[in-house]
Amino acid sequence: MHLGVPKEVKVHEYRVGMTPASVREVIHHGHQVAVQANAGHAIGLEDDDYRAAGATIVDTAAEVFATADMIVKVKEPQPAEIAMLRKDQILFTYLHLAPDPAQTKGLIDSGCIAIAYETVTDPRGTLPLLAPMSEVAGRMSIQAGAHCLEMEPGGRGVLLGGVPGVPSGKVVVIGGGVVGTNAARMAVGLECDVVIIDRSLKRLAELDEMFRGRINTIYSTAGNIEEQVIDADLVVGAVLVPGAAAPHLVTRDMIKKMKRGAVIVDVAIDQGGCFETSHATTHSEPTYVVDDVVHYCVANMPGGVARTSTFALNNATLPFTLALANKGYRDALLSDPHLCAGLNVHKGQLTYEAVAIDQKLNYVPAKDVLAA
Repeated sequence: MHLGVPKEVKVHEYRVGMTPASVREVIHHGHQVAVQANAGHAIGLEDDDYRAAGATIVDTAAEVFATADMIVKVKEPQPAEIAMLRKDQILFTYLHLAPDPAQTKGLIDSGCIAIAYETVTDPRGTLPLLAPMSEVAGRMSIQAGAHCLEMEPGGRGVLLGGVPGVPSGKVVVIGGGVVGTNAARMAVGLECDVVIIDRSLKRLAELDEMFRGRINTIYSTAGNIEEQVIDADLVVGAVLVPGAAAPHLVTRDMIKKMKRGAVIVDVAIDQGGCFETSHATTHSEPTYVVDDVVHYCVANMPGGVARTSTFALNNATLPFTLALANKGYRDALLSDPHLCAGLNVHKGQLTYEAVAIDQKLNYVPAKDVLAA
């Protein structure tokens, strides 16, 4: 199979779909790889590194898309990239379709086979290709929130970890999954007052044992969320409904009641955000203020630490990339129900139910389109 790795074009996105080590492994299995010039330059992965791994370097994204059987990316394709997709071409990347009807329509119209990292599952029911970026984003959320609490970005002038004789900041994390756990780990390390809110009592018990009493766990109700949010210095939105739009658990009325200069970091923004006042921002303009509350809603947070993120992501995606290349997409998906869960669009048909529900579209189950 001929794989193509274009340079990412989303604003301030410096990650790359395949590292030289991943390229070498794929070529070792008998495949070809074309990488766009300077695709990894920003994070120290040079064209000569890719050449040494056996890749062909091409000048433009158009050349990558024109020759590849499978495109391996990081972020969802931008409109100019969707226009280059061909019928029957495989696209393997993050998609986050639920809040993005325009992208959904573009992929359907292209006739491509779009497989989303974020909906691939594993035998434990977790999301192995989302997890590494969720770990990064969870840890970054505290880092970003701590900076936003400073005066210059509009924060209330609170040092999140405090100092002797002065209370530390209160951090409320909504969602106890991978993002929430990693956010809490960083906040606990700063000696913050940490609360995690989740709707699973089992998960709350696990978190309580994991952190050995250094956090408070609260069951998720509208009343409990409001009570904790209005008392917080920093709120991290870490809610995930796989493949679907995130629910708005924090309303505009709750935001109005928060402390002046408090901060929210909405890690769920890729799926539409879990704060009613959220809208996506970029690393170049990461924040805005609503009702005196600083909002940090960067839609590709891990792109801010692109080198770490690229290697972490490739560790997770490479086995699936190899399966798709070695077996062909149809046999790879039919032989692995967990990889098959990643199929969102297939040759003009939507194949992921949660996206169909959110966008009020028809869909055909992945197994049905593959069998046909």
